[in-house]
Amino acid sequence: MRTTTKSLTALLSAGIVVAALAGCSQASTGNDTQAGAGSSSSSSASSTPSASPTPAAVFTSVNGKTTAITLDSGFVDALTSLKLTPGVIGKATLSDAGVLTFPITGGNVTYYDPSTGVRPYVQGELDHDGSGLSLTAGGTKVELKDFVIDPGNDSHVNGDVYVNGKEAAKGANLFRLDGSTLNPVMKDGDAYVLEGTTVYISEDAASLLNSTFKTTAVTGDLKVGIAKLTVTGS
Repeated sequence: MRTTTKSLTALLSAGIVVAALAGCSQASTGNDTQAGAGSSSSSSASSTPSASPTPAAVFTSVNGKTTAITLDSGFVDALTSLKLTPGVIGKATLSDAGVLTFPITGGNVTYYDPSTGVRPYVQGELDHDGSGLSLTAGGTKVELKDFVIDPGNDSHVNGDVYVNGKEAAKGANLFRLDGSTLNPVMKDGDAYVLEGTTVYISEDAASLLNSTFKTTAVTGDLKVGIAKLTVTGS
């Protein structure tokens, strides 16, 4: 699933780490939907107006914990109207309260001070290997899994798509992210927490779901929910 690379080192302050780890900096010039940590140098290449600045923080190895999405009532209603039953894959969970949780299995983050002019100023990825979300209607089951959160110029989540067990797309752009709704960074034990990024279905995913389930009801402005990233690493 992975179409990105990994790199970095870890000497950072608490506030910067979380901003980097979550890959979400509030809307800014040339990058108004920062929200997670995603693809590396290829999709998150920086553009520097002058000599390459030194990163303010580098995080070599993200090793836990979770990305959780509190599902929006509109998304749940859309699934109900389409008679789609959500499910989970691997170690993902879906609580009775409507919170989807995916374990973070790896990643990396580099953070530049926004004043340097480097865009995107959060670069890297957050990986979620072996877990995902399924949608089932009748005899058709779509699986979206192995997510990679990418905070590049077009903040999004990539993933692999399977229809009835057969690969339909690899490394597809599944969700888009809007970090302008972020809450302040929090610390919870050894973990950093960033909550508030809004998650939407991408145009590509909407088109795929519509064609698979024979509908036109899924659109790119469908709000999936609000993300909460809880991250540890070294």
